Amino acid sequence: MERPKTLQQAIAYFSDPQRCFDYAVSLRWPDGRVSCPRCNSDKNYFIKTRRIWLCRGCDKQFTVKVGTIFGDSPLGMDKWMTAFWMLCNCKNGVSSMEVHRALGVTQKTAWFMLRRLRLALQDDFYGSKFGSGSESEVEVDETFIGGKARNMHLRERQRRITGTGTKDKTAVMGILEHGGNVRTSEVPSRKKRGLQDEVRKHVAAGTALYSDALLSYEGLATDYAHKVVDHAVQYVDGRVHTNGLENFWSLLKRGISGTYASVEPFHLFRYLDEQTFRYNNRKNMGDADRFQLGMSQVFGKRLTYSQLTGKNESPHHETAGTGESQQIPF
Repeated sequence: MERPKTLQQAIAYFSDPQRCFDYAVSLRWPDGRVSCPRCNSDKNYFIKTRRIWLCRGCDKQFTVKVGTIFGDSPLGMDKWMTAFWMLCNCKNGVSSMEVHRALGVTQKTAWFMLRRLRLALQDDFYGSKFGSGSESEVEVDETFIGGKARNMHLRERQRRITGTGTKDKTAVMGILEHGGNVRTSEVPSRKKRGLQDEVRKHVAAGTALYSDALLSYEGLATDYAHKVVDHAVQYVDGRVHTNGLENFWSLLKRGISGTYASVEPFHLFRYLDEQTFRYNNRKNMGDADRFQLGMSQVFGKRLTYSQLTGKNESPHHETAGTGESQQIPF
């Protein structure tokens, strides 16, 4: 059977346990050499009736899920594949309630599944920078993510809104290369030091840099060909604009307010990773290609429920979230 290209075909394709298993194996070991995820030995024995291997190097059993985001999950790969297809290809995201209804799992299980799948979409950038000189053009902009008081019940509004303006919102910065990819990150505030440190971290010196008239960007002209568009006057000045990032923010906020309804600050970076992945792979890539790219990133990553809920504290923006008790919800 030909590999799927639509959600309907994906459901039918992955409903066959053997076909689903073969697909996962071909992605994990594309050269056909099955190796143990614990000791990396390729000397093993395959137990066909249980679809597991017995490693001769460490004498331990392993499955195709070991050492991936699917590790220790009792759910079949058919459910995982379908949920991942939806997450990779639904433009405004997919909620845990929708996955719960579509796959017949509990909402709590669907919530945990989506958190693990978003980990696979995370990109660490590996120290690379946008731009290689004045011919490259990069936009920088920032926004605030948070709940809208007018949409909240009075009791929730009293609990969550403790001040005016942006006090109870999270600042997020975006950097977009024209014709290329976007990168996002949470920042403590819109103050000069934090924003300019992010720019220097992700953009090569000498690049044409476009921003709005926020005073925090003043001083970047010493390292970049920095030009400003004042939104109080106009939104486009020749090639100078931040409309690419404005488009990205609209997609992000539409997903958060429309699909997810509410996002806690300590999980916000996961939703940024999700939207960034879809945005960066939106062109010249079909649903099947986007899904396969996401599946190729599931290996070597792990997220447990105790880490996710803060019972086991770990660094932010790695394989686990920070504790809920240490954060203020939207």
